[in-house]
Formats: sequence, structure tokens, C-alpha cells
Amino acid sequence: MKVQNITDVEGLFKVIDECKGKVELVTGEGDRLNLKSKLSQYVSLANIFSNGEIPELELIAHEKEDVDKLIDFIMRG
Repeated sequence: MKVQNITDVEGLFKVIDECKGKVELVTGEGDRLNLKSKLSQYVSLANIFSNGEIPELELIAHEKEDVDKLIDFIMRG
């Protein structure tokens, strides 16, 4: 799923931490980074994070309930 204009980065990390399955960030080069790893969260998102907002990124969640959690977070703003 592609998500845009994430302003609550801490909230996004919290939701990802609560996910039961793997959640991956797809880079522009097509690499997949495991966002369940704190190191991967900070290293990968530091490259696209600017001005307190993430303009766009692609996430892959492998469990349906995790997809639902992420969608709920995105819809709440």
C-alpha cells in the first residue's frame, strides 16, 4: 500500500511495532526493509523524512489484521 503525508511518525512506528507480522518498506530501488527492526525504522526513514512529514512511501504488511491497523492509522490522520 502506498501512503502519503504521514505527519505522526512516532504514531506510525507505534502501529508498526504493534503489528504481529512482517511490515516492510519498499525503497525506490525495489528493496524491502523490515520495519519491525528499530534500526531499520530509523535508518530507512531518516533518508525520506524531512520537515516532520513523510511525503510518500510504500508499505507491505503480510498479515490482514496488520493491514487493517495501518489503514485505521492512516484514516485517523
